Amino acid sequence: MSSYDYDLFVIGGGSGGVRGARVAASLGKKVAIAEEYRYGGTCVIRGCVPKKLFVYASQFHEHFEDAAGFGWTVGESSFDWKKLVAAKDAEIARLEGLYKKGLVGANAEILETRAELVDAHTVRLMKTGQMVTAKTIMIATGGRPNPHVALPGHELCISSNEAFHLEELPKSIVIAGGGYIAVEFANIFHGLGVDTTLIYRGAEILSRFDEDLRRGLHEAMVAKGIRILCHDTLQQVSKGEDGLVLETLNSGTLRADVVMLALGRDPNTEGLGLEAAGVAVDERGAIIVDDYSRTNVENIYALGDVTNRVQLTPVAIHEAMCFIETEYKNNPTRPDYELIPTAVFSQPEIGTVGLSEEEAGKRYGELEVYRAQFRPLKATLSGRPERMIMKLIVDAASRKVVGAHILGHDAGEMAQLLGITLKAGCTKDDFDRTMALHPTAAEELVTMYAPSYRIRDGQRV
Repeated sequence: MSSYDYDLFVIGGGSGGVRGARVAASLGKKVAIAEEYRYGGTCVIRGCVPKKLFVYASQFHEHFEDAAGFGWTVGESSFDWKKLVAAKDAEIARLEGLYKKGLVGANAEILETRAELVDAHTVRLMKTGQMVTAKTIMIATGGRPNPHVALPGHELCISSNEAFHLEELPKSIVIAGGGYIAVEFANIFHGLGVDTTLIYRGAEILSRFDEDLRRGLHEAMVAKGIRILCHDTLQQVSKGEDGLVLETLNSGTLRADVVMLALGRDPNTEGLGLEAAGVAVDERGAIIVDDYSRTNVENIYALGDVTNRVQLTPVAIHEAMCFIETEYKNNPTRPDYELIPTAVFSQPEIGTVGLSEEEAGKRYGELEVYRAQFRPLKATLSGRPERMIMKLIVDAASRKVVGAHILGHDAGEMAQLLGITLKAGCTKDDFDRTMALHPTAAEELVTMYAPSYRIRDGQRV
């Protein structure tokens, strides 16, 4: 009989923690999981899911406009922000219930409390002060928005967390940041009728994405009416007579009803008792783990955003399943971070998997780049001046497709399927042998027979 209260104690009720707890419990382990806020974590409660619902809401004004080109007459329309927020809240509550139902069904014990480490095997439940012990501990507390405390007036700003719960839809917003969170919310608020400005210190939005897609999205956003200020930063935010006053480095004074900071996320490790348990962290506070998600303390694991590896929900779930194989099935399994499909739910959307042209040019001696830019069929009647971009990056020596990148409608859906294709090691010849499905935008992926250009030793030739 175990001398511990639990075989596994999980701190954090997000996607990774819930998956690890549920599967371990289904294997007959005695499991408890503690969450201080709501089950579902960032993705379900204040991230991917509500954000995608807001994306859908923000697209309807364009759908109404496009309908005219197809013979429809759409009457006067209006938007109710509070109705959207209430509908979103109801769906998030439903999903949280499903997370809890899965845990209960597997016989995991659900604890609604903050939990902090006392030592390597002991956890304090902060709601009651009770101490419990566990043979193995998993830390899956995720991350939180960086509050950017160096910015004077940062306390007047919101993060993505608060954006989901604004009491009123603002007339104007300034969003600081150039990553996918900033870009997605800029499109959401603009689509809902908000005067939107994006301010970013870099030369172009969405660093680490393929350069063609970055430029293409930038141009599309500006054409829609979103103001993008690159090479610029906020210097100060203060209250004015009518809203907020923003001082910038290069663009002078701006005014807005709301300022949103989307300047990165920090690992959520503060006050967890890591030092008491001897768990090592890096300079950013992220928990240091080995290839199997084990910390420097043998019985303590960490996974998901709290480790600052790849900050994506499916990655945290994958890491949890690798933990199960390693700890409970005698099958040590490393998480696989190669060829992870990624989407930016901007408007137009980005879907990508594998290496960008720039990254591939550093890794391979010679590349073939296949690129198509075209007007999608729907836009021919709607009159919308949008363009889709599709790119395949091919290692010339092996003919293997090492990167695929799409800008346009349903790019994320296509990227998921391309993820299977690239993971299977398909070559450009495999693409060429595949019959096109006409008329679709995706058929361009199998009809680009001649390279648009080549990259040799990192240089276009």
